[in-house]
Amino acid sequence: MGQISAWQLLLVVGIIVIVFGAKRLPDTARALGKSLRILKSETAALRTDGNDNAQKDSAGDTAQSTAEPQPAPRTIQAAPGDVSSARPVDEPRNTSQG
Repeated sequence: MGQISAWQLLLVVGIIVIVFGAKRLPDTARALGKSLRILKSETAALRTDGNDNAQKDSAGDTAQSTAEPQPAPRTIQAAPGDVSSARPVDEPRNTSQG
């Protein structure tokens, strides 16, 4: 009773195509993908910020003064030409030396 069958999914997809029209679906899918990509990057940034703050609290300021100077952060854009949502991102760090 709680499961959705294949014909119900096809009915929902058919209604969506009728309501939005076939011409607008690619634009809608593109906007949804962009929104999900932004959400993913923001949640990753929040996790990174939380980890950075925890490390600073436990290590104190001495770790910052003895570390090598960090290069300028790179910016990543959500979509080509979209400069309003660009934000700096942390580069992955190579923790294995050898």
